[in-house]
Amino acid sequence: MEEKNVDFMEIDLKEIFYIWVHKLWIVILVGIFCSLSLGLYNKYIKTPVYESKTSFYVIHRQDESKTTISDLQTGRHLTQDYMILITSRPVLEKVINITGVDITPEALESMIYINNPQESRILYISVMHKDPMTAKILVDAVAEVAAEQMCNIMETEKVNIVEYGNIPKKPYNQNIRRSFISGGIIGIILSSAVIIILYVINDNIRSAEDIEKHLGITVMGMIPTEVREDKKKRIKKRKVKEKDVEEAAVSII
Repeated sequence: MEEKNVDFMEIDLKEIFYIWVHKLWIVILVGIFCSLSLGLYNKYIKTPVYESKTSFYVIHRQDESKTTISDLQTGRHLTQDYMILITSRPVLEKVINITGVDITPEALESMIYINNPQESRILYISVMHKDPMTAKILVDAVAEVAAEQMCNIMETEKVNIVEYGNIPKKPYNQNIRRSFISGGIIGIILSSAVIIILYVINDNIRSAEDIEKHLGITVMGMIPTEVREDKKKRIKKRKVKEKDVEEAAVSII
């Protein structure tokens, strides 16, 4: 069998760290730029979205005079059915007719978020909208219409609404401080990754070890850069002197 020669890339972590430190000013500048960009975008450009919440208590009593463990367990299982009923087309269309909001059922469904904490019989319903008052109006209408629909479909007498929607004061999607911090972290990570990748893919010969590894040639010695520069200066001075001597000889003649 033929043996395949596989070249493994050696990565010097210490050298990578020195290069990263040397380029640290670039990392800091990119981090500041990304931080300001993301923060200013979220504050002045991004459309604010407000969230209003309501909640149900799901229980299905077999006997109206008392609540049994079986009723609680049944209510826990029925929460999944209730979650589907809340976003059903009849509920969405009735909410739109009641509120008079100019929106399609599909768009309204995309604004509704339902959460059921584990081992709980409480359903949390949230509606996201760019207007805080409209968010409250929609979530209250969803709660009332969905409660009525649940009673009709599940043949229960009453669905308990724990609380109606609030009027949100702050946008759900605008956290300026978090945006600045996130932008800075993203900028630092991206710039550091680019610096490391450029180092790894750079196959230029930078040291004697690179010559031995890539060319298989043993380095016998190295000429310092300062010595080469001094030699160039001496050659330049000698040429200047020879030129001065020639000019002097011509003037004498």
